[in-house]
Amino acid sequence: MDTLSNLFSETVRFLPLLATLAGVSVLLTALNRYFRRRWQDNPDLQFRFQLTMLALTLAGGLAVVIALPVNDVLRGQLLSLIGILLSAAIALSSTTFIGNILAGIMLKVVRSARPGDFISVGELTGRVTEMDLLHTQVQTEFRDLVTVPNLFMVTQPLQVVRASGTIIHAEVSLGYDVHHERVIDVLLAAAAQAGLKDAFVHVRELGDFSISYRVAGLLEDVQSLISARSGLRTAVLTALHGAGIEIVSPNFMNTRALEADQRFMPQPSRGRRSGRKPGTRAEEVAFDVAEQAASIEELRKALELVEKALAELKEGGRDDAEVAERRLVAQQERLLGELEAAEARRASGEHKA
Repeated sequence: MDTLSNLFSETVRFLPLLATLAGVSVLLTALNRYFRRRWQDNPDLQFRFQLTMLALTLAGGLAVVIALPVNDVLRGQLLSLIGILLSAAIALSSTTFIGNILAGIMLKVVRSARPGDFISVGELTGRVTEMDLLHTQVQTEFRDLVTVPNLFMVTQPLQVVRASGTIIHAEVSLGYDVHHERVIDVLLAAAAQAGLKDAFVHVRELGDFSISYRVAGLLEDVQSLISARSGLRTAVLTALHGAGIEIVSPNFMNTRALEADQRFMPQPSRGRRSGRKPGTRAEEVAFDVAEQAASIEELRKALELVEKALAELKEGGRDDAEVAERRLVAQQERLLGELEAAEARRASGEHKA
């Protein structure tokens, strides 16, 4: 009889712990399914989902410790031990898992880069496609997707191409027999031909055999960054050859017998170029995922502005509020449709990859 009574007492002591374990498990499972289903198509909310689940899991663990059938002194010691372990984990793992989490939070708060931006970090250059809690995904100019730990993103200099425009340049070395003023005029004309604004030319170096020039200008359409760089070099090549300037230095040697006035420039090919079809832009092939991410980001911003305008309209009480509200609601529905279609195309493309 005493044995049964003791067994019953022990069972009663563990009931709060079992109930807490069951409640925490059911609650975390339900919240995980709910948040995952609600936020699965939104990269920004995915970050919030992961951070929320991490906090809820830690809270659930503390609830289980508090429900342990032990005295208050031992429970306090256990909580203190958990605090010490968490502090030690943050200190020892700051360069790995927890370090990447903290770096991801920092990137979200600072917002130095967003999906769709051109960035350069370390030796990696490309466009951002996704910014997660632990990593950032970058698509390179060769269409490859590179996963970069967030800790690397915050410990390396991060260069972000401004959406308002960036400066691109090309360098060329020419001999001392060509006057620098003539070269500058030709290079400025090449920059204008390449579609650059506010172009300028710098003399970079006076070498033993040649002069190094750099021509640069403002590119406003940053979406065509790769093609614009190639276009600038092509324009420089065309302009120099068109002006009769050889792109060789005085130490150029050739063992063939040549005429005194022989120059090393290709013959004009205008006849062939006239029938050439324009090629595909490199950016259209290389940055397909990044372009989708940028489009989705722009649609979300536009949708936020419309929703804000609707809220202000309802609070303002304007006379023409009904007409304006119908127009904003129609615009909101159109943006929602475009956003859903863009997210569906993105999900389909990632699935095929």
